[in-house]
Amino acid sequence: MRLMKRIETEAIVIGGGATGAGTLRDLTLRGVRAVLIEKSDMASGTTGRNHGLLHSGARYAVNDLESARECIRENKILKKIARHCIEDTGGLFVTLPEDDPSYHGKLIEHCKYAGIRCEEISVQEALRIEPNLNPNILAALRVPDGTIDPFRLTSANVLDAQERGAIVLTHTGVSGVIREGDRATGVNCRDRRTGEEFEVFGGIIVNASGVWGQELCASAGIALRMFPSKGSMVIIDYRINNVVVNRCRVPSDGDIVVPGDTVSLIGTTSKKVDYDKIDEITVDQDEIATLLESGEKLIPNVSRTRVLRAYCGVRPLIAVSGEMDGREISRGIVLIDHEKRDSVGGFITIAGGKLMTYRLMAEMAADLACAKLNLKKRCRTRTTALPGSERKLDQAKSVKFFTGIPNSVVGSTLYRHGQRIRNILHRDKRNYGLICECEMVTEGEIEYALKKLNAKDIVDLRRRTRIGMGPCQGQLCAYRAAGLFVKYDSATSTESNKMLVDFLEERWKGIKPVLWGDALRSVEFCYWIYQGLFGLGDVKFPEEGEDR
Repeated sequence: MRLMKRIETEAIVIGGGATGAGTLRDLTLRGVRAVLIEKSDMASGTTGRNHGLLHSGARYAVNDLESARECIRENKILKKIARHCIEDTGGLFVTLPEDDPSYHGKLIEHCKYAGIRCEEISVQEALRIEPNLNPNILAALRVPDGTIDPFRLTSANVLDAQERGAIVLTHTGVSGVIREGDRATGVNCRDRRTGEEFEVFGGIIVNASGVWGQELCASAGIALRMFPSKGSMVIIDYRINNVVVNRCRVPSDGDIVVPGDTVSLIGTTSKKVDYDKIDEITVDQDEIATLLESGEKLIPNVSRTRVLRAYCGVRPLIAVSGEMDGREISRGIVLIDHEKRDSVGGFITIAGGKLMTYRLMAEMAADLACAKLNLKKRCRTRTTALPGSERKLDQAKSVKFFTGIPNSVVGSTLYRHGQRIRNILHRDKRNYGLICECEMVTEGEIEYALKKLNAKDIVDLRRRTRIGMGPCQGQLCAYRAAGLFVKYDSATSTESNKMLVDFLEERWKGIKPVLWGDALRSVEFCYWIYQGLFGLGDVKFPEEGEDR
């Protein structure tokens, strides 16, 4: 009889979003042996489905002062420890003719209470900073907003933890929590790629699985009710603004336009969804109409740009004050010691919050986990830089160091990986050959992602490198990337073909809601390339259950 594989550790973290990855890193920095388990890929849930706004906290200042203070504190920390994940664009709050003019003064006053630098500037100055801004705005404020790449941030946390000895199990589902009496001692797992089942045991289990945490708690015999709130966004082809543009009013749908790498995003909406529908959510047509209409009011050229795709995520909100609807539930952090609340030892839940406060949430969870393990180790994540951000590299010096490699390639690799650029680029032409022209992704960067960043398929690779996220949405680069999985022994040819199909299907989900005009023409062209020119339509895949 074959015994089931068993892994012993000190801490088990469930959930590979920013909070789970941050908790894993925090624990390993304190010297705690830890295992992270994620049912899909890192940042594939709510973390990867937001607008990537590095909040100054101003958005929350009037209605949620505590969240605003948390945001500005974390804003300052992240700009130091995660600089290669951040673009310090700055942000504007602008008042439109139909907005309540008194909100402008309220925002200045409450930003002062929260400790947020909020500067009143003239309309002319706002238009100088952001030339595409609606020229009819009545007033403007400047705040220290920025943008943050959630995929890069999560990956950097995981990379650091792994380099310090952590074990990371992606594409691995947790089928249940193992209890011994009144204590949770481990979890039953199944590798979703190989089908292997195994167990992981530890002294403490940290539930950082976001909105899916309710199901995990239920498997441990714990009742925890979450109130999922859907937020939808649209991505606009090319970057139509250079700074974050917020509408100066009580937070509502479609009042932020965020630049991100080569594109811009309009977000978000807020809709309550039933918990049993959280894995089936889609973007509704009325949400797209609202987002485009609202975005047009802030930046008038939105109507003249192509909409690349639309997507949505689910906020993991827990009502602690009786409010149960969308924007009325606090975005505050909820840390639950289930030993105190439910008499189940060895199990804690961290939820709520925002991408912006992931590090703080991780610190809170790690503090409690260490207390439960009787370890007195202090948090180090406030001052310890993430891999790639250890020190700021000068772009001109980097270009000189990599003389012979196109400046644009050096610049984009430096932008995405910071100091780790020297682990990626070298002067072999094969290494810096472009695979994705839209995002300037090289073969060397893909090789690095396959070997160091846990990329198991092309969808994972998209999150590590931005391949397929630019204007062409993967029309040619996905095909080239599939071949590299075979070249670097990360997949067989059959597996790489299957990855290609899965990637195109995944891209299709986001394009389907905006299928008109240029997007429709682009999809038809892409379909013709893959089905006809590349012959993907003729590929036969093994039936389910056959050997792969």
